[in-house]
Amino acid sequence: MTFKSENVDLFENIFEKYHSKIRSAEGCLSLKLLRGVDNPNVFFTYSTWQDPSFLDVYRKSETFGIVWPQTKALFAEPAEAWTTEEKYDL
Repeated sequence: MTFKSENVDLFENIFEKYHSKIRSAEGCLSLKLLRGVDNPNVFFTYSTWQDPSFLDVYRKSETFGIVWPQTKALFAEPAEAWTTEEKYDL
């Protein structure tokens, strides 16, 4: 997610306020917030879910319905989201 520089603190406040609710969603195994080293306006949320169906349920939750519109309003560019699978854990 790329944020307008004036919105970075607002995003971090949203994440701080809601990260425990996101992390405690059923099936959420981990949640990380990563920040770009070369571009401090770029953030990635990295979450691991027990099964993709749990992520789908979260995306229909009240928490997501609050967090996503607030976050989306702060973007400088459209966000990208990827669903991946682990190939190796070395």
